[in-house]
Formats: sequence, C-alpha cells, structure tokens
Amino acid sequence: MIDIKHKDTGEVLVSIDADSLVGADLRDMRLNGADLAGQDLSGANLEFSDLLGADLSGANLTGARLLSTHLNDADLTDADLSRVRAGSDRPALAGVLSGARLSGANLGGADLRNAEIRGANLKQANLTCADMRGTDFSGSNLCHVSAARALFIQAKLREANLCGADLRDCHLNDANLVRASMHDADLGSARPGGFTVVNLASFEGADLRNARFQNVSAQDANFRNANLTNVDFSGAVLGGAILRGANVAGANFQDVELASVTMEFANFSKALNASIPSYKKHLR
Repeated sequence: MIDIKHKDTGEVLVSIDADSLVGADLRDMRLNGADLAGQDLSGANLEFSDLLGADLSGANLTGARLLSTHLNDADLTDADLSRVRAGSDRPALAGVLSGARLSGANLGGADLRNAEIRGANLKQANLTCADMRGTDFSGSNLCHVSAARALFIQAKLREANLCGADLRDCHLNDANLVRASMHDADLGSARPGGFTVVNLASFEGADLRNARFQNVSAQDANFRNANLTNVDFSGAVLGGAILRGANVAGANFQDVELASVTMEFANFSKALNASIPSYKKHLR
C-alpha cells in the first residue's frame, strides 16, 4: 500500500493498493499539493487528474500519460518527462502546466501539442525532438533550453524568454514570437546542409541580438521593429520577409537575396555584406 500525502500538511490524499507507482492507474484523482518528489511514475496514467501545486521534483515520469492533467504551479524541477503524452490535436484534451517549474527537466521526445504552458519556468530544460505544435508558452522562461529538431509549428511564444536557446534544425513555421527575447539563440544547423525553418513566423519587436540564423528558411517571416543587431543571416532565405523598421546594425547578410524583402525604415547603414537593390528606398 502506498499513501500519497499532501506536501505541507501530511494529509493522506489517496492510498494506492500497489508496491510501486510504475505504470499506476492514477486517472481522475484529486492530488493537489501531493508530495511525489523523486517518485518513479514511469508509464503512469494521470489523465484527467489534478496535481495543482504538487511536488514532482526529480520524479520519473518517462512515458506517462498526462492528457487533460492539470499541473498548474507544480514543481517538476529536474523531473524526467521524456516521451510523456500531454498533447492532443484537440486543445481541450491537452495537459495544462501553466506556472509550473520545469527548470532542468527532461522533455525529450515529449508530445506537448496544444498544451498550455504559460508563464512556466523551463530554464535549461531539454526539449530535443519534442512535438510542441500549437503549444502555448506565452511569457514562459525557456532560457538556454536544448530544443534541437523540435517542432514549434504555430506555437505561441509571445514575450517568451529564449535567450541562448538551442533551436538548431527546428521547425517554427507560423510561430508567434512577438516581443520574445531571443538574444544569442542558435537557429543554425548541427548537420551539413541542414537548416531551421521559420517561414511565416512573427518576430515583431523581438530581441534577436547576436542570434545565429545561418541558412535559415525565413520566407514571409515578420521581423518588423525587431532588434537584429549582429544577427548572422548568412545564407538565409528571406524571400518575402518583412524587416521594416528593424535594427540590422552589424547583421551579416552574406549571400542573402534581398530583392523581395521589405526593408523600408530599417537601419542598414551599418549592416554587413548587404547587397541592396538600387530601387530600395527609405532605408536608414
């Protein structure tokens, strides 16, 4: 018999008739504030359960099922959430982790489609190969995350902090990165001939200082009023991109075709290697 207790009061929230929580059926339970720190919950089914404010720091949740699980404000620091299923094509069925503490957590290969992870702390988390299509990270801290080869298609990252993030070989098509902080982020590639895709993404007003965009496909992306100081765009595909009002001082445009790029009122006076067509007007 395993007693799951409240982290503060010690009250028994539920008793499980088992010797282990590995693969446990914990569906539709009220486990708000539960003390599950360091527990092995690998393969457990927590669908439709409430774990608001629960302590799952250092817990093993590998392969756990978290559909419709509420983990708002839960502590998942250094937890192993690799290959968890918290995502769904139907947003109403996706997990909720808003306000959760996920710093140092392993979410490699996790299914987080359409999950709500607003205002969460994912600093230095591992998101390698995770599926985050449509996931809402608005206002979250993803500083220095490792997210190579991850899917952020149509993800909501408005005002999120992605400083120093490893986003190599990611797909950020149509993602909302308005006013995001992405200085020193790496959007290059770890593979010869590889590239990151940010087509149709919105970086309007974003801070991209010193970011690496080598060979990125950024067709029809919106960089309006973004801070692109010292960004390396060498070899990038910017067809149809909008750089209106952007600060491109020190940005490297080596081998970039700028003919179809909207450049009005952008500061190109200190840009590097920019081959600007003669018909472009209103440049600063």
